[in-house]
Amino acid sequence: MKRGTIIRIVLISSYAIFLIVSWISGFGPGKEISRNFGSFSLEMLKILPCAFILIGLFETWVKTETIERHFGEKSGPMGYAWAILLAGTTVGGLYVAFPVAYSLYRKGAKLSVIFTYIGASAICRIPMAIFEASFLGIKFTAIRLLVSLPLVIITSMLLGNYLTRRNYKLT
Repeated sequence: MKRGTIIRIVLISSYAIFLIVSWISGFGPGKEISRNFGSFSLEMLKILPCAFILIGLFETWVKTETIERHFGEKSGPMGYAWAILLAGTTVGGLYVAFPVAYSLYRKGAKLSVIFTYIGASAICRIPMAIFEASFLGIKFTAIRLLVSLPLVIITSMLLGNYLTRRNYKLT
């Protein structure tokens, strides 16, 4: 076995032993950690299977040419607009956004558009914006989006151009 694999096995085993010992000994913080872990795991199990089915359908049904035209090198400013629109409608948060981003990359989207998609999926999902507007007001939500989206796009362009100049490739 490789050293990295052994280290992962030791870390995961240590974590599991810590949780078990916490329940046996009544250690409060350890019990709380295990409850949070269980809750998080259940949430992931609710979202991820459906998300992976949809991503599989996306991989099969959406043509590479379509992604290259709308998200690729020649998409121009509309590539960023499409990325924000797609991010706004993505359900499941970043659990789903990262696999979708990888799928977009494999189909020919440029890195800066992918970074915009990831950033926008963290800040401008439609359900989240509606929830936020109902508690903090439409003015606050509009200002937050008008300030944060240009920053996401600018940062994505800078990072994407930097990595493209360095011939960065995802594996």
